[in-house]
Amino acid sequence: MIVARLREWARGHTRKRRYSPVGVAFHWTMAGLILFQLWWGWRTSRLPVGYDKLEAYEAHSQVGLLIFVLTLLRMLWRLIIPGPVNDADKPGWQSTAAHVTHYLLYACLLGLPLSGWAMLSATAREQDLSVAGVAPWPQLPLADLAPAQRWAIEAWAEQIHFGFILLILLLIPLHVGATLKHEFIDRDDVLKGMLPGVRQAERLVVQAPRRIWRALRPRRASGAG
Repeated sequence: MIVARLREWARGHTRKRRYSPVGVAFHWTMAGLILFQLWWGWRTSRLPVGYDKLEAYEAHSQVGLLIFVLTLLRMLWRLIIPGPVNDADKPGWQSTAAHVTHYLLYACLLGLPLSGWAMLSATAREQDLSVAGVAPWPQLPLADLAPAQRWAIEAWAEQIHFGFILLILLLIPLHVGATLKHEFIDRDDVLKGMLPGVRQAERLVVQAPRRIWRALRPRRASGAG
């Protein structure tokens, strides 16, 4: 009953080729958290060994687990409430590439926190884990393993973590670039479907760059009269 009501409510948005407000909130909240994590992880790696570095790693783990929980909730939401069918769903290689990119992004959003969780559970047993510093989170059951085994798990998880970082650093520009192509070259509805339902924001994000593009775009010479 609740699911049916949610779907009916969401159809009021998806039939207009827009994501529901919940889907929009998931997208932009997680986008901001991902960018923060990439910057914070880079910043943390440059800190000297000491208390500040330990605190930075703790904050990094808290945000990482928050992203993990949000990813699971977003996947559940997408199973219950399908997204709209828009211009990006047209048959062809671009649609296939978009779906592959989304699947790889989800793999990163799951693989990064899982590998980080394994690293901390293997060699930082004394660190308390939590989701955003609010909800406690358990360590993986690795305490009974021999120290050599735990360090091997930590090294393996670190390599996987680094691999997912490289992958997401590749996927983000591809995702953004494809969205901008849809908006400014194909002139379709992909970006507008994910923008918050605020006209001022749409004018700022969509219309203003279009006007700049038109002003800077070379004009075709008119035919001889």
